[in-house]
Amino acid sequence: MDLAYIPSPSTGVLHLGPVPLRGYAFCIIIGVFVAVWYGNKRWLARGGKAGTVADIAVWAVPFGLVGGRLYHVVTDYQLYFSEGENWVDAFKIWEGGLGIWGAIALGAVGAWIGCRRRGIPLPAYADAIAPGIALAQAIGRWGNWFNQELYGRPTDLPWALEISDGANREAGLYHPTFLYESLWCVGVALLVVWADRRFRLGHGRAFALYVAAYCAGRGWIEYMRVDEAHHVLGLRLNVWTAIVVFLLAMTYIVVSSRMRPGREEIVEPAALAQQAKADAAKAVTDSTGMAKTDRTGSAKADSAGAADPAGSADSAGSADRAGSAGPDANTSGAGTAAGSKEPGVKPESAEKS
Repeated sequence: MDLAYIPSPSTGVLHLGPVPLRGYAFCIIIGVFVAVWYGNKRWLARGGKAGTVADIAVWAVPFGLVGGRLYHVVTDYQLYFSEGENWVDAFKIWEGGLGIWGAIALGAVGAWIGCRRRGIPLPAYADAIAPGIALAQAIGRWGNWFNQELYGRPTDLPWALEISDGANREAGLYHPTFLYESLWCVGVALLVVWADRRFRLGHGRAFALYVAAYCAGRGWIEYMRVDEAHHVLGLRLNVWTAIVVFLLAMTYIVVSSRMRPGREEIVEPAALAQQAKADAAKAVTDSTGMAKTDRTGSAKADSAGAADPAGSADSAGSADRAGSAGPDANTSGAGTAAGSKEPGVKPESAEKS
């Protein structure tokens, strides 16, 4: 008796009234939202404008979905074009089947178009969005859980995945390779964020690190899978793809760091011009405020100065009048006293005697 395992979902479709919401599509939508949201935060930190990441994603996401589906259909063509299969199923993207290699490749074409329209260097944009793409993959892999697909060999581990409706597989417990890849992608996102802060990666090197790290994990996880796939020299096709892309990404990191060290100082010229315009407007506002303050202060000083002279004149006038009266009075009194002692005039007492 198995005491612990990951159960399969009871259904892969949720109904919102008459509208069916498939778990696989829901996971992809949430992943895209997270990638755009986090990419926007990183783009703003690099000096870009708000909304630029979303504007370019309008081009990148549809191209990525088409590319991912094309890669899946081409590499697993027997599922749609062999005898007894219906080729119309190749368009049923909600039933699963997106190749990340095709999604990134064609999605980059869409991002390039969007960047060209905004005058933005594609490598800078790719560096900003790289961790968000890894998080989007981590969320999107849970769509495989809803579809009960992409599982590994049978296992009795506590975290085994219960498959109750696997295509061409008997019910049982299997390695949850979708979970392994989801956790690996979260680790890749954290690695890219750390390395970008530590080494200030630029010119597409953060994106190349994401690609290399993802390929390193995809190689061993792909090796564990047991679903039908093409093999080349004894290895699954996606394992070879992971090896080749890993080598290309590492080569790009080495060559790019030698040819273009450091990171871009300006990632969006329009944002720089907008900031300069805002700074100029702020400077004008500040200078206007200072001028108003100076004029108010001068007016107050003038008013105080006009009041002070009048007060000083009154005080001076009072002092002058007081000073004039004081000496005159004293002089008159002194003269009277002195007049009684004028020469030739005898006092009465002296006459009587």
